[in-house]
Amino acid sequence: MDRARVLPAVLDGRRVPAVRLPLELAALHRSLVPGERAEVRVGASQSHDRLTLLLAGGGFDVDAIAPSEDAVVALVTRARTLPDVVGPGMRLLVCGLNPSVYAADHGVGYARPGNRFWPAALDAGLVRRDRDPYDALEACGVGMTDLVKRATTGAAELSAGEYAAGARRVERLASWLRPGAVCFVGLAGWRSAVDRRAVPGPQPAPFGGRPAYVMPSTSGLNAHTSRAELAAHLAAAAALGA
Repeated sequence: MDRARVLPAVLDGRRVPAVRLPLELAALHRSLVPGERAEVRVGASQSHDRLTLLLAGGGFDVDAIAPSEDAVVALVTRARTLPDVVGPGMRLLVCGLNPSVYAADHGVGYARPGNRFWPAALDAGLVRRDRDPYDALEACGVGMTDLVKRATTGAAELSAGEYAAGARRVERLASWLRPGAVCFVGLAGWRSAVDRRAVPGPQPAPFGGRPAYVMPSTSGLNAHTSRAELAAHLAAAAALGA
């Protein structure tokens, strides 16, 4: 690896339990700006596939991965996206379609003022602080990820292939961390990648071995679903994994 091209940002996670690595990667992501590069080291026991999964979820493009004595070393580039905020013991994993550019630049999913996710989540008692995914995870057991990591100005820019690849990644994430349930916010991605006839509510088959719930989009453009209805969906999703 060409270390001369690497910025001094380094995550040495060799002594960090694997289930805590997503939060370490999220912290690294927040310390960089899009396009900056970093080096990530994990213990040699971590598989190439697991590290690739973690880095994609952490919001990084992988430039290279190679073994190095007692570690596996990856050179990565910080992408213009959001990192997963996930960990062990989640009662609910919330999965959006993909980050908006606005959300990616503000560092919080569903950040746009017109989006009703956070108001609905507060109404449902799912979280205790507005637009604070880290408190949602640590204090409330609610994690956050996205079906597709690429930030766009609208979900219409996403392809069926991106949805399918994203579903495979999130399925592996759910199988690994085993949240109480997985809640997909927005029908489009689920219908494209999993079940084109799906309707809102609990899904008939598990996802990554976990109960799955699909709910309408919380975007302000979705005028057909009220804030109260969104809150009810979130409460029902949380109850599914209780």
